[in-house]
Amino acid sequence: MACPLCKSQRFYVKDPEDVFETYDFELQNGQLHFEDPQSAPKQEQVKEESEIFCQRCAWHGPYDQIK
Repeated sequence: MACPLCKSQRFYVKDPEDVFETYDFELQNGQLHFEDPQSAPKQEQVKEESEIFCQRCAWHGPYDQIK
C-alpha cells in the first residue's frame, strides 16, 4: 500500500472539524501508524472514503484507492 504516484507510504488526513489540523501517519503492513500517539483516536475516523493526502507529492484521494 503506497501512493499511486510516488510510492510513498507517508500520508496525512485533515480533521473534519478543523481543516487546518492534520494528522500524519504511515502505512505499514496495511496498518495506520500515527506519528503522534495522541492522534491514535483519530485512526477510527479514517475510513475507506476518507480523503487522504500524500506527504511527498501532490496526490490526494480516498483511502480505498491505496488499499
